[in-house]
Amino acid sequence: MALSKAESKQLLERMIFEETAPQDWVQDVWGLSPMHGDEAAKLLDVFEALVECCSEEKLENLVQSLVISRTEV
Repeated sequence: MALSKAESKQLLERMIFEETAPQDWVQDVWGLSPMHGDEAAKLLDVFEALVECCSEEKLENLVQSLVISRTEV
């Protein structure tokens, strides 16, 4: 079953941020340390830019490879 870009992004977000919304994660990190919060915000910006510039096929392949690697651990 092919995944849309939005579906792939949602799956990646769940893998990375688990039950926390990405922006909430940044705020949580910021609350612990402003310096680390700034880095967390930059990482989220890069994540969103990478998702945006990748094709649906590449994102789907990434999600599938990550799922496979997680099941092998």
